[in-house]
Amino acid sequence: MKKFLFLTIIFTLFLPQTIAAEGVVGDSVNFYIQAPYDSLGREEIEAILLKVSSRAYWYLDNQWWEGLSENQKQEFTEALNSLADEFDSKIYPILTGNFGSEWNPGIDKDSRITILTHPMIEEAGGYFNSGDEYFKSQIPSSNEREMVYLNAIHITKPRVKSLLAHEFQHLISFNQKEKIHNISEEVWLNEARSEYAPALLGYNDDFEGSNLQRRINNFLDKPYDSLTEWRNLSYDYGVVNLFIHYLVDHYGPGILINSLQNSKIGIESLNLALSNRGFSQDFSQIFTDWTIAVFINDCSVFSKYCYLNENLSQFKLSPLINYLPSIGESVLSVTDTTKDWSGNWHKFVGGNGILELEFAGHPENSFKVPYIIQDSSGDFIVDFLVLDENQRGTIYVEDFGSENLSLTIIPSLQNKTSGFSDLEPSVSFFWSASTVKDNNEEEEELIKILLAQIEEIQRQIAIVQAQIDAILGTKTTTCQRLEENLYYGMRNDEAVKCLQQFLKSQGQGIYPEELVTGNFLSLTRMAVIRFQEKYKEEVLLPLGLEEGTGFVGFKTRAKINQLLTI
Repeated sequence: MKKFLFLTIIFTLFLPQTIAAEGVVGDSVNFYIQAPYDSLGREEIEAILLKVSSRAYWYLDNQWWEGLSENQKQEFTEALNSLADEFDSKIYPILTGNFGSEWNPGIDKDSRITILTHPMIEEAGGYFNSGDEYFKSQIPSSNEREMVYLNAIHITKPRVKSLLAHEFQHLISFNQKEKIHNISEEVWLNEARSEYAPALLGYNDDFEGSNLQRRINNFLDKPYDSLTEWRNLSYDYGVVNLFIHYLVDHYGPGILINSLQNSKIGIESLNLALSNRGFSQDFSQIFTDWTIAVFINDCSVFSKYCYLNENLSQFKLSPLINYLPSIGESVLSVTDTTKDWSGNWHKFVGGNGILELEFAGHPENSFKVPYIIQDSSGDFIVDFLVLDENQRGTIYVEDFGSENLSLTIIPSLQNKTSGFSDLEPSVSFFWSASTVKDNNEEEEELIKILLAQIEEIQRQIAIVQAQIDAILGTKTTTCQRLEENLYYGMRNDEAVKCLQQFLKSQGQGIYPEELVTGNFLSLTRMAVIRFQEKYKEEVLLPLGLEEGTGFVGFKTRAKINQLLTI
């Protein structure tokens, strides 16, 4: 008998290691783990089986366990027992009842899943590794189990229930998409469903300290983060959480469930789910409505421009504010960048008179630009900027600074609908805001006529001056370098004169009028556009633009200064 036992032990030692799901409390098993998450950077640990519940095996990193005091072990064991009861009686039945089952009995032929707890880096709550759902012959580091991983430092904290719900949804998603339909879900939508799992279980009802409260803070850290680009950063979780709560508020959790169980992924799966459930709206419209809702959050403006969740009823983001001087005319011009499915909120205040806002995207891109006017009584007017085939459009707001106190634009790029990665390309857009004194139509028409006459007189003066210079053999003053940005609306400016002198030197094709007045008006702006488009490979394309803007910024100045030195 002893000899037989000895041979059996030797035989076992030399067998290839496999992990059987069945276990007895107190057993130790070696598991592969993800080194980037582990607090010590380990790739493999020995874990002890602390509990077997009706739905799961509960393992803990043995090294960490042995480092605890007896009191700590008792506290941890009580917390683990409570979590096991919560999983068996609530998390498992509710999530599988809504989203569908995990792979069961799965690769290990066991109806229980494995939950492995080990100490992780502070920012990690847990993780799911789809590699565990494959045989070692396919993925050598597979644990060949249906399993999820939790950070040991959170087991005694209230948020652990939300963390476990989040990771378990990933296990369900693997079965519903990869096993049943043989497709891999877009990461952002997979994470969005997992972010909603705690809400489905009621874990956000007590707002203080909830996952929802944490995600609001993550979102406000970087609200313009792309919904669909996934880099596994805190604000990635923030934006998908706030969006998915809005989606479920207005279209129900059935949209998430149907999108998980259909044969599409990402945006296409949501559009199919919306159609299957009888909604006329698509993802693009819902995303655009959401960008308005997080700014206004007021159902009285429109039923879709708000959250219905009580814990989000007072939530609003603060946009980027742009101030326009209240005295005289003023111009602000900005070139910005964005990514697909990112919100951008730009608010304009101040000024006095008529506000003109020009928006310019790129002909090959697709922007949606809702805008919101708030009047002196605090009421909102929501409308949408109509863009032409070149993705350009203009908004005029009368009585700005008096009757109408602010304008907010919310441009979003909506090009790509699938194949998102962890690093999506950035695309440029441009806006220019200016205020002019509010005059009646007769005064405006008279001013236009007078300005046209002045420009013609200035043109004639320039011609005569050139003739005089030619006769006298003198040269007009030239400038050696432009040091500041120049833009439409500047008047009596020496730097503008330098710009006009340079444009004049570029020939009739660039600046046929040849006026050197110091006033940056329409003729100068058109000349700058012609110049930018002549050298678009150096001036426009690096900014993602195909057409000139008329704004003399860094790239345009650099090219001008280069030519001035030749």
